[in-house]
Amino acid sequence: MIQIRSPYSGEIVGEVPSHGPSDADDACKAAAAALGREDFPQHARALVLDRTAVLLGERAEELARLITAETGKVIKDARVEVARAAETLRFAAAEARTLAGDLVPMAAHPGGVGKLGLALRLPIGVVAAITPFNFPLNTVAHKVAPAVAAGCPVVLKPAPQTPLTALRLVALMVEAGLPEDWVTVLTDTGSEAGAALVTHPVPAMVAFTGSPAVGWSIAAAAPRKKVALELGSNAPVIVEPDAPLAACAARITKAAYSTAGQACISVQRVLVHRRVHADLRDLLAAAADRLVVGDPMDERTDVGPLINPAATERVLSWVDEARSGGAGIAAGGRLVDGCIRPTVVDQPAPGTKLRTREVFGPVLALVPYDTFDEAVAIANETPYGLQAGIFTRDINTALRAVRELDFGGVLVNDVPTVRVDQQPYGGVGDSGNTREGPAAAVKAMTEVRFVSIQDIAAE
Repeated sequence: MIQIRSPYSGEIVGEVPSHGPSDADDACKAAAAALGREDFPQHARALVLDRTAVLLGERAEELARLITAETGKVIKDARVEVARAAETLRFAAAEARTLAGDLVPMAAHPGGVGKLGLALRLPIGVVAAITPFNFPLNTVAHKVAPAVAAGCPVVLKPAPQTPLTALRLVALMVEAGLPEDWVTVLTDTGSEAGAALVTHPVPAMVAFTGSPAVGWSIAAAAPRKKVALELGSNAPVIVEPDAPLAACAARITKAAYSTAGQACISVQRVLVHRRVHADLRDLLAAAADRLVVGDPMDERTDVGPLINPAATERVLSWVDEARSGGAGIAAGGRLVDGCIRPTVVDQPAPGTKLRTREVFGPVLALVPYDTFDEAVAIANETPYGLQAGIFTRDINTALRAVRELDFGGVLVNDVPTVRVDQQPYGGVGDSGNTREGPAAAVKAMTEVRFVSIQDIAAE
């Protein structure tokens, strides 16, 4: 058995089985047997998803405390995640109810006259879902719920640090009426089961959220499967001189330090016009200093621990690298009770990790610019492209940002950390190759079968 420990206290919060390649084989065979069963049609799948959303609402505090126990996410952020997961399930239920194909205008070509053309959407097959630790409920919901809506059985491999929440969600779905063989969960300490799942011949699709290195290696290992990758980023936000600085600072602070910065669209780089750079820096530093760090179960806590000590050491080393390169530390940059204080790094040098890579911790990097062209160039200087934000009152500047920022999402007068769960969410470059959100995911988990019907009696 594998012991799951609290990132904050180190206490054991649960145990899960240690699965390997043979378990992955058994899970894939069970999923293949479930595929196409006639007793789980669209309306039944929609009802299961809706009922699960209701159960999440009824067990919200239980789920939130479980999330906090195994991730170290502060309890108020965990409650938000539970509420979001319920909405994800409801959106997936709507997709299950409305999933349909299209009519093809056959008579638009002379050879199609007298024919009825249909483009049906059918389940792609078994889906292998591999999820990260930072949103152990909602990210799992974003994989499993659309698969259920599309009619695809799932083999789920949650992150080794946070399997308990995934197991609880699947148990609630079974309680809501999901056939027990529809979703199988594999748990391991790393890749023992996951590697075998990726290369197994049964899954037709692999849906992965995690690091670019692992994601692209999965794509390489499964060249004949559909591989949907939602990967990392180092999200920038541009602050123009006409923006309301106090409001910007408040939103950036929340976006940078919620979940201790362990979200792929946490604000990491703040590109601020030099004219207002010092003012915004001081506002952000003061806001960071006001945040409470410590026990994630405490209602007063704003920022908890990172997922493990290795992550903490890495993040602090990146801050030290920036400091050694001449950057100023306007706030934080130190440990308190095993947690990194919310950190504001002023003017890290080009090429430093805080500017080019994903920190995945409670750290903001401020970079001043002189022209909007320079701001766009800095925003685009990394291989990532998930979401970016801009604050400006000038509509022309906003429209330029929409055109010129090379990201999957551009948020005007908002932080890039905003995600509504029904949006087509995803990135470009090293941030991935797919779009999530139930509507987009259900389409990705189906394939089109063209059907032409001719009335032979009319010939």
